[in-house]
Amino acid sequence: MTTALLDDALFDSFSSSIGRVEESESLPPVCYTDEAFYAFEKMAIFHKEWLCAGRASWLQKPGDYFTLSHANEPIIVVMTKVGEIAAMSAVCQHRAMLVAEGHGNARAFVCPYHHWTYGLDGRLVGAPAMERSCGFDRRDVSLPRLALEVWNGFVFINLDPQAAPLAPRLREVTAALANHELGIAEGPQPEAPSSFPWNWKVMMENNNDGYHATRLHRGPLHDFIPSELSVFPEVPADTAGYLRFNGTTHQDVGFNALQKAVLPIFPKLTEADRNRVIFANLPPTLSLVVLSDFVLYLILYADSAGSHRMAMGYLVRPGAMEEPLFEARMAMNMSAAMEITSQDLHVDELVQVGLNSKFAPRGRYSWQETAQRDLNAWLVQRYRRTWAERRAAPAHAPMQSVTKRLSELAATAA
Repeated sequence: MTTALLDDALFDSFSSSIGRVEESESLPPVCYTDEAFYAFEKMAIFHKEWLCAGRASWLQKPGDYFTLSHANEPIIVVMTKVGEIAAMSAVCQHRAMLVAEGHGNARAFVCPYHHWTYGLDGRLVGAPAMERSCGFDRRDVSLPRLALEVWNGFVFINLDPQAAPLAPRLREVTAALANHELGIAEGPQPEAPSSFPWNWKVMMENNNDGYHATRLHRGPLHDFIPSELSVFPEVPADTAGYLRFNGTTHQDVGFNALQKAVLPIFPKLTEADRNRVIFANLPPTLSLVVLSDFVLYLILYADSAGSHRMAMGYLVRPGAMEEPLFEARMAMNMSAAMEITSQDLHVDELVQVGLNSKFAPRGRYSWQETAQRDLNAWLVQRYRRTWAERRAAPAHAPMQSVTKRLSELAATAA
């Protein structure tokens, strides 16, 4: 596919993917494989939507920071001197060197290339040997600041300064998860994301796919959560997330050899909460698997049409990590989770291979794949909006790039 094939016919064809699930089919394979479409998707999705960066608890004191990259944009999340959590571009405003990597604690961000120095609020505080540069004033320079919200303890950032707030568009998801009190749940910072050779949507779809679970994961580690007990709550058209409730064969199930929760139960759970597993997706970057005693979360980082990275972490009720034998009990859960995950990763990789085939279909859905239709609806609304904006723009005016967006943010922060 070439850029010339980003045309009205492609966007019109999405209609067959967003109707009733019984009548719908999957998105065209090029949406998962083509770099031109991924470039468009960056503008339609990743430059406009709220992206999960991590957990607020990863920042405990002023100067604590961590870095990440979403859709090839390097970002710093930091606790400033006044205890505020802030997000900003990691790109030095001199020659584009990155001013921070990894995570840690810093008094300032010093570009290792030419030692331009930025305060924790992103403002340039030092620029060696710039006194002869005409019209240069360091007070005019800052690392571009990004919009930021904290939802249920998760830090979200947005590259679009005009983005609508996130929380009001997550009412249904927030209500479904309220009794787990994720805002105060505890868990360690996960290891660095792992890389995978398939499109981010393949992973996002798999994370909330009830159809495959009873089949691919058949066995004692998963049989207590049968696909036929899936329920897909309706969500508003402008939602920022969607849900699957999967009933279980017994109360307080656990993905371990005992098939039951082995950690302290979240204290405010109802009978309904304890007799189901909740799967929640907040595209394009966060998936949650919510059980009675712990929550598994997956943060996705798109890199190209055919690759992405993913970090996996967990949350438990406050104080649970101090319980005797916590590590051993958690290891029981994670061992089973990784066995199940390895099955998913194998098929995801082969799905990407299949999507590149000339025989790749636009397949019909089972009712147990309602979550895929929900993701399609979320995507197509944003694809079409951006395509309409692109068509309405003068032929000589390129679509607003993230560079321009970040420049606007820099001007705002200065």
